[in-house]
This record gives sequence, C-alpha cells and structure tokens, in this order.
Amino acid sequence: MAHLSARAISAEAEIVAMVRFLEQVTARSEARPDISDFTFGNPHEMPLPALVAALRKSVEPQREDWFAYRPSEPEGRAVIADGLTRELGLGFDPLDVTLTQGAFGAIALAFHLVMDAGDEVVIPVPGWFCYAPMLRAADLVPVKATLDPVSFELDLAAIEAAITPRTRMVVVNSPHNPTGRIYSRASLEALAELLERASSRIGARIWLLSDEPYRRIRFDGIGFTSPATVYPWTLIDYSYGKVLLAPGQRLGYLALSPLLPAPERQALRAAFVPVQLALGWTFPDAVMQYAVPALEAISIDMAALAARRDRMLQALEGWGYRLTRPEGTFYLWGAAPGGDGARFAEALAVEGVLVMPGTLFERPGDFRLSLTANTEMIERALPAFGAVLGALA
Repeated sequence: MAHLSARAISAEAEIVAMVRFLEQVTARSEARPDISDFTFGNPHEMPLPALVAALRKSVEPQREDWFAYRPSEPEGRAVIADGLTRELGLGFDPLDVTLTQGAFGAIALAFHLVMDAGDEVVIPVPGWFCYAPMLRAADLVPVKATLDPVSFELDLAAIEAAITPRTRMVVVNSPHNPTGRIYSRASLEALAELLERASSRIGARIWLLSDEPYRRIRFDGIGFTSPATVYPWTLIDYSYGKVLLAPGQRLGYLALSPLLPAPERQALRAAFVPVQLALGWTFPDAVMQYAVPALEAISIDMAALAARRDRMLQALEGWGYRLTRPEGTFYLWGAAPGGDGARFAEALAVEGVLVMPGTLFERPGDFRLSLTANTEMIERALPAFGAVLGALA
C-alpha cells in the first residue's frame, strides 16, 4: 500500500475532480477529432509568428554558457519593471521582480515567502481551481469567501467573515477567472481598508496576493487597477502564457509593490533566490528568460478575441442564455439551462461540444467556456448550444 504524505492526500482531494475532468476531455478529443473544445485556455490556432521568432532567436547560443543555470536575468527584470511602472503607475525597481515558471511558480513562491505551516489564506469562490491544492501542498489552509452571487464583485462582508487570527493572506484575481470581472479602484480601496483593520485586530499582517495573469486581456477600453497601488503589502503574480496564448511555455514573475515598507521589501528581495532554489529551481528556462524583452511587446489579437466574445454573447443571449459579459480574460461564464452545469456539459458533449461545468468552481448551476476556441469551432458548435438549450430549459 502506498504511503502518501498528508499534504499529498489533502492536495489530491482538492484537485481530483479537475484531474478526472481533464482526463475525460483528453479521451473525448482523441476519440472525436472534430470536437469543439471550449474547456481550457489552450490555443487552437498556430502560434503567434512574433512569439516563434522570439523563441527561435533566443534558442540560438551566443556564448558557451548560454544554457547554464539562470536565476532571474537582469535584462528581463529591468524590462518587466519598466513595463509595470508604465502600466500601474508605480516606480518598480528591477530588484522588485523575480522570474518564475509561469504564474504557478510565482504563486507557490508567494505562499512560501510570507507564511508558515497552518496559516490560512482567503480565496475567492468561484475562482481558480488550483489555489486550494497548492495551499494544501504547502501545509497552508484555504478558506473560501464567496463573491457576490449575482455581480461576482468582491464581497467584503464575506472576506471579513473568513478572516481569523490565523489569516495571513487574501487572494484577489482581477481580471477574474472564470467570470471575466475587473474590480474597480474603489472596491480595492475598500478591501485595503478592511485588511488594514483586520491586521490590526488580529495582531498580524495580512498580505494580499494579486493574481494578474489576465491583466493585459481586457475589452471595451476598460482600465485596470492593481491592488499593489492601494495596499502596500501586495505581491503580484503574472504569466505570459495568457497574453501569448502559449501556456505550455512556462514564463511568469512575482513582483513586490513598491509601496511596501523598505525593510520588508529588502528582506523579500533577498529571499527570492534562496527560496526559489529551495523549491526546486523554479526559475524559467534560460531560453524563455532571454526572450523576455521581445515577449513584453507581443499579444494575442484582442480585436479577434473581442469579436469571438461578441459572437458568442449575441448568439447565446439571443436564445435566452443568462451570461456575465466578460470585461477581461478569454472566458465566458453563464447560468446552465435547467440549473445543472454537469448535466448541461454532458448534453453538449454528446453533440461534440466540450465546456467546463460550474461544479469545478463550486457553482454547480453554472458553466464556463473558453474563447480561445477558433472561429470554425465556434460556428460548428453554436447549433448545439441552441439545441441543448431547447432540450434542457
């Protein structure tokens, strides 16, 4: 009999439903090549030519140690700090940034930098399905706070109710996966005030992790405010896999708010390399690091993505679907016909269309679909959405 650690068992329990769903998607896709897959944010078209060119250039060795161990490359950190300064309006120093294996690596680093075993982290529901298992694997405790059930705005009362003397972090994801909501500056300022009061009340600092992998994927000219601009005790994680639509090329970073008090800022900067080494050398591969200056300027076609969003919204809402109009991300979130997301997803699968049931986000009456599906897949799938609605509504 296998002897798994308690960490492994608890992490598995948090993510096993998603793992089984992924296996099911893979099996169905292999059995039916013409399937329309709206499940994960994977690419369904050839990669961006500029991305390919940047990687091709970076893989060509320019000296003997080109493929040697690389902690965060200074040039990449400088480019990222400059970009953050322009985007967020704060003065980031290159030393405030460390490169990671995607946002996964940045989030794991944040969890290990500022918390100890048994500490609690408040996470949003619905929300990304990997927060809880990552916390369990780090001997941390996820505490779930529901968003507003209608608007999916931050529910400050729910967050405050979730805070205990063991709380050491609150996670905010904006633009939000799965709903596409972007939180206003006023909402984030109210959250900052709440966290200041709560930190004083419990006698311990509550950090904020701003999960921003979709920060550059926004629609309709909607702006973006990072919590780092209103709450000094903020860590930012970011992934290039979204804006490049290349999630398999692992590149991201963790950044410190420049408003963080100097002693804390210096201590975290100094801890980046030791903790990343201790976690298993969680820096990106050298080739990805060399490509950072070029990748900073590359993006998926936002006009095409917006057109796909509008096409899906127009068709589905025209039939009577109740959807949340996404302000950012590349997802579309809505209420499942008949109120059962799993039954709805299964009915669509029979028609050759795969979507993600809301059960995976602890919202069993909802569903999510990814707009990274190509135009042909969308047009092929639309009749199925109409047919299934008629059968289940």
